[in-house]
Amino acid sequence: MMLGNLTREIRFLARDRGALFWLALALILSVVAVSFGVAEVRDQRDTIATLVEEDAADRANALEGQEEWGSAAYYAFHLTYAPPSEFAFAAMGQRDSSPWKHRVRMLALEGQIHEADTKNADFGLVGRFDFAFLAASVAPLLLILLLYDLRASERTARRHDLLVATAGASWQLWFPRAFVRMIMLTLLLLLPLWIGALMEGTALSAIGQASFVLVGALLIWWLIVELVSRINASPSILLTSLIGLWLALAIVVPALSKAAIEANNPVPDGGEILLLQRETVNDAWDLPKEATMTPFVEEYPEWREYATIEGPWAWKWYYAFQQVGDQTVAPLVGQYRQARLSRDRQAGLLALLSPTSFVERAFEKLAGTDAAAMIAYEDAVRDFHAELRAFHYPMLIKEEPFDPNVLQRLPAYVPSATGD
Repeated sequence: MMLGNLTREIRFLARDRGALFWLALALILSVVAVSFGVAEVRDQRDTIATLVEEDAADRANALEGQEEWGSAAYYAFHLTYAPPSEFAFAAMGQRDSSPWKHRVRMLALEGQIHEADTKNADFGLVGRFDFAFLAASVAPLLLILLLYDLRASERTARRHDLLVATAGASWQLWFPRAFVRMIMLTLLLLLPLWIGALMEGTALSAIGQASFVLVGALLIWWLIVELVSRINASPSILLTSLIGLWLALAIVVPALSKAAIEANNPVPDGGEILLLQRETVNDAWDLPKEATMTPFVEEYPEWREYATIEGPWAWKWYYAFQQVGDQTVAPLVGQYRQARLSRDRQAGLLALLSPTSFVERAFEKLAGTDAAAMIAYEDAVRDFHAELRAFHYPMLIKEEPFDPNVLQRLPAYVPSATGD
């Protein structure tokens, strides 16, 4: 009997031009969102590939002809980057508002990290139309438009009681009708995502989890629509009520949550970190050299016996006050990092109050484009800079004779395997 009901509702749906329009729109929007995401990810990969080649050539050119360890370290730039994951096309997330590539050198690092390097900074304000946004915000609206008047339209046409009596049980009429529309909407949304995932070589586990998240969110919205549609009211009143609920859950709750989280976890400004570091580095030129070397050897006691500066200039003194610049802003950097992580944790908890926020966060987590992934990239840059210091310091501080062949062993930045 259930199969017969489903077959009947499929034929009914095929004659419903309004429903077919919303389903076609869902497919078009999904194709557009996935296409935009795939194009952006491939553009980022092409950019990285080009920069890797240019960075190697530029560094080789900068090191050619150098005769001092200090100048070799000064002129050599090193590209660092966070490649997009195989699922990043579905959720660009923080990659639109946080830098995912830097060219760093042996100078004070935190200033280099906190210089903005985002290609699409405006997207951090207006958002990007990617699949995560479609699944989180647009798909519920489409589901509402497909389901809100199933009962109300029959009441308006005065067929409701007759249809229920004919069906034998209320659920045998409304459940198959809503189920067919729900399944069609889900498949039309997911089909482009699956094709894009196969094109990008996304792991089946990620595809499965993303599909599960979308289906789960739509089931929640189906339940909401089902409860509201039981009210004996006109279709326009039901639609207004459901749109109001969507606005509350998709916009108002996330906005209030964000405001509360930001008020509870103040974050130092990145510009403040940059300014303090630059002031520290610039002031070091006018201070006694002991004012620089003392905090430096406190951080690196192994170089204490080489900390005396005899003349007016020494490369080791120059790089020491670059390092002291980083040490000076370290408390601010720690506060900045911890506050962002705390905000992210609290946002994850409050996302349970909003299906929209939950879906977006789930997709960003799967794509490796969430706040935690961007912070992990910053930490990877710091680790790489530490490798550079460990490589250069012995020659710089001991003032060993220059040997250009040693520079062939310069550390190379290796991004994470997943890109997150």
